[in-house]
Amino acid sequence: MAAAGSGSLSIVEYCGSGSGYTCGYCKSSAGNLSHGMWAHAMTAQDYQDLIDRGWRRSGKYVYKPLMNQTCCPQYTVRCSSLDFQPSKSHKKVLKKMLKFLVKGEVCRGAEHDTGEPMESHAEVLISPSFESKDDMGVSESDLRFLEADQEEAGEKGRAKDDGCASNNQETCLGVITDQKVLPCPEAAAPQAAAAPKAGTGADPNKPPCRKAKELRKERRLQKVLQRQQDSTTDLQAATSKAKGSQQKSIEDFIFETLPDTVAHRLEVRLVPVSTDDPGFSETFSHSAALFAKYQMSVHQDAPSECGEIEFTRFLCDSPLEAETAPGAPDCGYGSFHQQYWLDGKLIAVGVLDILPRCVSSVYLYYDPDYCFLSLGVYSALREIAFTRQLHEQAPDLSYYYMGFYIHSCPKMRYKGQYRPSDLLCPETYTWVSIEQCLPKLENSKYCRFSAEPGAVDKDCVKDLGQVQVLYKRRRMPYRVYKKMRKGPNDETTVQQYASLVGQTCAERMILFRG
Repeated sequence: MAAAGSGSLSIVEYCGSGSGYTCGYCKSSAGNLSHGMWAHAMTAQDYQDLIDRGWRRSGKYVYKPLMNQTCCPQYTVRCSSLDFQPSKSHKKVLKKMLKFLVKGEVCRGAEHDTGEPMESHAEVLISPSFESKDDMGVSESDLRFLEADQEEAGEKGRAKDDGCASNNQETCLGVITDQKVLPCPEAAAPQAAAAPKAGTGADPNKPPCRKAKELRKERRLQKVLQRQQDSTTDLQAATSKAKGSQQKSIEDFIFETLPDTVAHRLEVRLVPVSTDDPGFSETFSHSAALFAKYQMSVHQDAPSECGEIEFTRFLCDSPLEAETAPGAPDCGYGSFHQQYWLDGKLIAVGVLDILPRCVSSVYLYYDPDYCFLSLGVYSALREIAFTRQLHEQAPDLSYYYMGFYIHSCPKMRYKGQYRPSDLLCPETYTWVSIEQCLPKLENSKYCRFSAEPGAVDKDCVKDLGQVQVLYKRRRMPYRVYKKMRKGPNDETTVQQYASLVGQTCAERMILFRG
């Protein structure tokens, strides 16, 4: 596993926008328009910055929809995992899973449930100039040598991440939340005014004489006050208990202690996407077979469209190299498969990218025979809980990215049900609460969400000459490449690429030029 900032470099090959592809949502034959590039290698930080500009990967192909032209605009959506509160429907799914595990109960009519609608993977029609970084014939020493030259030219180095991670995984966030929210009944009860003590007078050493009738009346009053206080305390306790029930966290459901004897056992494993990892290699055939079953059943793919080659290209090939860095979680950054094993059988796999600021959901596939468990919703809730766990180790990591929100496709609106969530403005690349975005999307499928009229992309291209280029196996800034290059001028293409990835990434990533 490489350490972040220890020679790791992102190398990309920009492909342009193309002429349009088949849309997996509205089924338009050529309405799906996007920019794309092959990522032969990519650091976690670079990909984090790219998805914060509307990019998303499918295998090693990274694409960005042409938002104001494509048939179904796709807005990047993220959920604040730390502030997430499950809805009634979410709790219903969690309870359904618990009943199934403990008692084997299957909800009536659940066999007709088709599960969450999933995004179909699109074919990539543009082939890369080379298959892998190793095929380029560029050594790390060559790149480092040219990096030194760049430093002499005044190139700014990448800032190192600071921070110290906490390794305490045993703290239950749900319990912490409950402890903060639920008042103690004794403390919550209003303090009644203390009744005057018998014999208290102007001179406490000489209590005045009092009649027996007055004393009896005072004792009766004290009893009435005590009963009222007890009643108030009981009411506060009942209210507190009801409030606690309403605010039960997803961790309370997911990590609930089960009895020794249960009908089914569910195990969730996190497996790095690497052939060097035994857990990945040993379960590859099971995972590939499950993918094929899911694609043929849910998306009606032909067997030739979802074999092991397609599975590897789409869900196993990743440009992200495993990284460790200060402030990173124990598992590091990179691509992972979160596997769900029920009684020793693989029933679902969530493909995840763990990045400096988020857990990004790439895809989910599951066994259609278990669709009655609403595995799409259940896995999303598990991934939100997982993001919270990682936050305990990596404080900067707190968001759960769900891919694209597509308002023009009703089946894809379910991603907006995980609140609080934000949508990415396609013009300013700032995050806006989904509640503010939905009214605009009802009027137009393409919207600028930012409410500031003069706001622009803060990371727009400021110096094209500083864009990093790989030319003839040498890394150089664009201003040097421009003088060396012979042939047609490609400044328009490089300008378009830089404007899409932003100045920061354009100076860090290396753009391959043949």
